[in-house]
Amino acid sequence: MQTKILETAEKELEKIANPLNKQFGSRIEKLASKETGKHLGHGLPYITENVTKQARIIYYIEEETVYILHCFATHKEYERWYKSFK
Repeated sequence: MQTKILETAEKELEKIANPLNKQFGSRIEKLASKETGKHLGHGLPYITENVTKQARIIYYIEEETVYILHCFATHKEYERWYKSFK
């Protein structure tokens, strides 16, 4: 599978501190090799992958490509984004 990081996710990754950024990088590489994570509710086609207890990656899979939408360093950022769909 191929991995594409969208512009919003790239900007979010630039803001994340270096040790955590490396964890995001290794997790993104693993996403290309297998489908993991948990589907979000509310009929959303997105999948979430935990990087740490608080950090998350939001992505979706279309054909043979994994699209990385968002990279959240804290649960608060993720929760704010998730609540926008309710």
